[in-house]
Amino acid sequence: MFFQVYGANALAQWGMLLVVLVGLILFNEFARRTKAGGIITFFVIPVILTVYFVAIAIGARAGADWAVNNQTHVYMNGWFHYAKLYAALTGCIGFMMIKYKWGIGAKHWFKPFPFIIVAINILIAVVSDFESAVMGWNKWWLSSEGVWLYGGWHNVMNGLAGILNIFCMTAWWNVFPSKDKKDMIWADMTWVFIVVYDIWNFAYTYNCLPTHSWYCGIALLLAPTIAALCWNRGGWIQNRANTLAIWCMFAQVFPLFQETFKDGFQAFKWAVLPVQYPNGIDTITEIYAAAGGEAAAVGTTVETVAGNPTMMTVISALALVTNAIALCYIIAQSKKRHINPYKEDVFVNQKYYKDAVARADME
Repeated sequence: MFFQVYGANALAQWGMLLVVLVGLILFNEFARRTKAGGIITFFVIPVILTVYFVAIAIGARAGADWAVNNQTHVYMNGWFHYAKLYAALTGCIGFMMIKYKWGIGAKHWFKPFPFIIVAINILIAVVSDFESAVMGWNKWWLSSEGVWLYGGWHNVMNGLAGILNIFCMTAWWNVFPSKDKKDMIWADMTWVFIVVYDIWNFAYTYNCLPTHSWYCGIALLLAPTIAALCWNRGGWIQNRANTLAIWCMFAQVFPLFQETFKDGFQAFKWAVLPVQYPNGIDTITEIYAAAGGEAAAVGTTVETVAGNPTMMTVISALALVTNAIALCYIIAQSKKRHINPYKEDVFVNQKYYKDAVARADME
């Protein structure tokens, strides 16, 4: 329905989805269970990668062949990927400060930090959705990552859904370490928010990261959700930040793993395209040819090749509707109980909430 995962490559595509899903769950467990795991994952590795990224940038400016042709420089040099990576890492580090009570992480005034960093991450995606609407309204346009995107009303709807999603985060000050110090607990971020966030974020990846969305739109969203619903209640937002940062680091270094490029090239048979490219790789090569081939620059538009925005419209509309319903429910419950939903817990009657509170160290 959403993806072209059938035919000769289907086994590789489904199999690699499972590998990525399990890998993200395991890497998250490594990062969350001990201080050493968290420090290695979110301090040591990012420092090494930052040196690597800076070296690539300097080398590319100097015209060094190894840097100019480096896959990170060629395919992942857009503003969005770096912004998302370092915003996610900032969240991971801040959540560790809260769960281990490091420095300002033990202060009451720091408690809204999770809301702020999540809101920033959502807004980055919202900007990207609106950018696609402006750049390619009902036509293809070439993004800075070398991906042909199809803009339209789906981007507008999902951008608005993202804004609503920010206000679906409740009880900003009620975050605590877990009693076993493995997690940061945000008890009021229950399955209600998890579901509407996942729908919105899947729609975003489907709209704006279509050649990646099989992995970052399915596996990357399922990994923290499975953990939160099965064994880590209250810890979803930490799981989400951890897996997002881990995936962004991997994808920034090895974009060839999942990519389908603007000329239709796929390095691995497990790369997946959504149905917005009606004829798969053939659609991409047609767009590329219509745009002038190698001469196509960022922002180039193509109207002569048909796209299929139907499923983008459906999932974006669903994201807008579900986030609107969730926000209306939050407002209704707040009025009924005479509370400020951003200072007090809203979902206190849910079992998920009660299970999460039982894990939290509120002293």
